[in-house]
Amino acid sequence: MQMIIDMKNVSWQRGDQWILNNISWQVQEKEHCCLLGLNGSGKTTLLNMINGYIWPTKGEIQVLGNTFGQVNLRELRKSIGWVSSSLQQQLREDENIQDIVVSGKFASIGIYDKITAEDYERANEILNTLGCEYLSEKSYRTLSQGEKQRILIARALMANPKLLILDEPCTGLDILAREHLLQMISSLTENPEAPTIIYVTHHVEEILPCFQKVLLLRKGEIYKEGLTGEMLTSDTMSEFFQAPIHVEIKKDRAWLSLNEVVIQH
Repeated sequence: MQMIIDMKNVSWQRGDQWILNNISWQVQEKEHCCLLGLNGSGKTTLLNMINGYIWPTKGEIQVLGNTFGQVNLRELRKSIGWVSSSLQQQLREDENIQDIVVSGKFASIGIYDKITAEDYERANEILNTLGCEYLSEKSYRTLSQGEKQRILIARALMANPKLLILDEPCTGLDILAREHLLQMISSLTENPEAPTIIYVTHHVEEILPCFQKVLLLRKGEIYKEGLTGEMLTSDTMSEFFQAPIHVEIKKDRAWLSLNEVVIQH
């Protein structure tokens, strides 16, 4: 089984500040994981490093078996799908959904390369797999926020990535759209051809049973890592968030409630 991510003692410094400190993290093939951390914990920096957009100040990184410093990062990125809200804002509002999905083959905004009938057939297959084939002839501007996120995931899958990073995909979604998207992601992991998925969030209730492990990131350091069931407990979450947290498991998902907090004036 291939090692998808292998980070050893990785740190990253910006100016005088260490944004990431001594990160060691391994993810094996088909070992779908969740990266959990509050805003400012270093999640985005870690993702930028995995994609090779920033270089570690210290430590060693291997992604998909390729050691940084010995691999063409542009070529490596073709095997990594990264879905983020910033990408959503770059797409053209009047563009056809089929074309947006097909553009994922070239990792471009818009289509500038020759497109074949097989490309469109592949795009339609992905849309069908994700349950959104009904959107294929629509323009991007007519889609709801949840539908736009589905299309971004379809676009990322067009290049047959070995690693798919979903960076807070439920941001801005109402509860129904969120649950529909999470259900789609869960179904995707059941596909034997699906890539290894890293799901990034700061909402514990989004952590699905299909994510076998959870990495807890706090203030640029790994607080704890392990099997999902072992991480999502009242004691661990209270320590991690530094607040009195109660965790209740319903239908194999963790739901948090905050116990009484004394507000200091």
